[in-house]
Amino acid sequence: MLDEIREKLGKEIEELVNELNVLLPGRIEKAVELGDLRENAEYKSALERQQFVQLRLGQLTQRLSELSKINVDAMPVDRVGFGSRVEIHDLAMDEVTHFTIVAGDFMDLDGGQVSMASPIGRGLLGARKGEEVTIELPVGERRFKVLNLVTLPQQMEVGKG
Repeated sequence: MLDEIREKLGKEIEELVNELNVLLPGRIEKAVELGDLRENAEYKSALERQQFVQLRLGQLTQRLSELSKINVDAMPVDRVGFGSRVEIHDLAMDEVTHFTIVAGDFMDLDGGQVSMASPIGRGLLGARKGEEVTIELPVGERRFKVLNLVTLPQQMEVGKG
């Protein structure tokens, strides 16, 4: 999972660096050729995009730095945490759901991912297999039972074999 995130970040960084160093200078140059910069929408748009790209690159670089500090060996092997694959039973709805706990900016509900910062993510953090947890959701309080749990350290161990 960590390698997938690093790869995704690296790809986005590469695309943004290309945009910042190749595409945007061309857009800015063309906009300057159009004349009066005070009322030049293309110029203003290119500068705004340039600022956005620079900020996003800073965020992604910081995220890569944070990922390099994750010590999988120090993570609990029996509790829900970052990277855990979880199967829960919604006791009120009698539904079973599977998902992976991810960082907020990598959430993909359709892909079976739930953010650690979401109500369900926060409510499940630290839970063990077989444990029932009560989580405050926007629709009210719900109870869930953790049916199955594969933590990131367990997944990494599987990958080593």
